[in-house]
Amino acid sequence: MEYKTISLADQVFERLEADILSGKYQRGEVITELRLCAELGVSRTPVREALRRLLQEHLIEESGKGTVVMGISRKDFEDMCAIRLRIEGLAVRGFIEHKTEEGMHELKEALDFQEFYLARSDADHMKIMDGRFHEAIYNHCGSAILRDTLSPLHKKVQKYRRLSIEQSGRAAKSVEEHRAIYNAIEAGDADLAERLMAEHVNNAMHTIVDKEI
Repeated sequence: MEYKTISLADQVFERLEADILSGKYQRGEVITELRLCAELGVSRTPVREALRRLLQEHLIEESGKGTVVMGISRKDFEDMCAIRLRIEGLAVRGFIEHKTEEGMHELKEALDFQEFYLARSDADHMKIMDGRFHEAIYNHCGSAILRDTLSPLHKKVQKYRRLSIEQSGRAAKSVEEHRAIYNAIEAGDADLAERLMAEHVNNAMHTIVDKEI
């Protein structure tokens, strides 16, 4: 690993968090300080600090076996989607109310790239652009509370977002839904944008929960 700008402990935390959320470390898997030090090429101190923070985030837990990966369970995913269903529409409304040229540019760029990667069946980059689309809404909704609530939720379900994108036909449908949301935002139709966003979150959730994963 190459570490720059932010502290070593922060970078180790971000790496381990991403590896847990992506499913590299599976739920129930036991991880040790020695293993992580060897894999990341760092000393025990930043690993210990990262594990402490992961414990606070409930992504790992201590047991008689050692440090066990908890990750995000299917029930966690359903709970997070239920929260998003109720408040993500508020973020869309806030985006429209505080609409800026910068925010619209970020939203359109993310959408255009999604369509670009959809044509190339590139699920990894589609997932990234899906995240950017929603983050643009959160960052420009005019509410730090909504941003700080929704951003971590969207980040934590990244494994399930990829599974959703990989479901037959869902990737194209997701981009279509984003395009409809963008058009409603561009038109300033807050009621329609809020309804479309709720449908989008609900569709993504049921793509996963209706499957055995």
